[in-house]
Amino acid sequence: MNCFGSPPGEDVQPPRSRRSANNMAANSATPPSDRRFLIFFDFDETIVNESSDDVVVQAAPGQNLPAWLKDTYRPGHYNEYMQRVLAYMAEKGVTESAIRSVIEKIPASPGMLALFQFLRHRPPQDFEVVLVSDANTFFIESWLRRVGARQLFVKIFTNPATFDKDGRLVLRPFHSHSCLRCPENMCKQVILRDYVMRRTQERGRPFQRVFYVGDGANDFCPSLILGPRDTAFARRDYPMHRLITEIHEARPGEFKAVTVPWASGDDVVERLRRHAEEK
Repeated sequence: MNCFGSPPGEDVQPPRSRRSANNMAANSATPPSDRRFLIFFDFDETIVNESSDDVVVQAAPGQNLPAWLKDTYRPGHYNEYMQRVLAYMAEKGVTESAIRSVIEKIPASPGMLALFQFLRHRPPQDFEVVLVSDANTFFIESWLRRVGARQLFVKIFTNPATFDKDGRLVLRPFHSHSCLRCPENMCKQVILRDYVMRRTQERGRPFQRVFYVGDGANDFCPSLILGPRDTAFARRDYPMHRLITEIHEARPGEFKAVTVPWASGDDVVERLRRHAEEK
């Protein structure tokens, strides 16, 4: 049972450098230019209440990974680690349907489906909705389609993941960058900056406000480029919230955006409704 019962929307957007010319043409539809607000969502522990990379292990034999595989993880190289995890699962006979099944069962974060309903039923000129995540296309598409929320998002920026002829889910990095805060495969600040700049040029004017809903340390980095009219919705007591609190205390005035801690999507709805009533 889904929350909208709507047909699937636009395809996920992998990085331009990895798309063929045909794929670029198919995925390059420009969103409408009349939206007043732009809102970004993280996926793991924001839209869903757990990490999809942790949950997928439930499909592995014994619902666990061997110690030798866990020991291959290096900080800042999580994408490479997950490539090895998915390769191991394929070698052990874990199927596409088994992976999809555990991903589809991840619970939504409290109030998140109500937040989606709010956005879905606003006038079409209100919100342009984008997802940016260090998960992957298969996990995100599977979950969003299960709850009927795929159509809500005009763009999804995440790591490409497709099944090869041998049934292995092949994961690739989204892009490369020079940011020292972020893992080597994704800097969300780069994605946000480029997207906002491109949409401003396409629209001929900026959005009235930009919102970012997240939880993790890699959601702190993009929130640093938000302006004083924008809002960083940081999940209460999660790394993003703690990092924002620390920068407020250490360097007052450096963090520009309004910070709204959230424990439920209802907290986000309350603030968005207030701004949506602005003229």
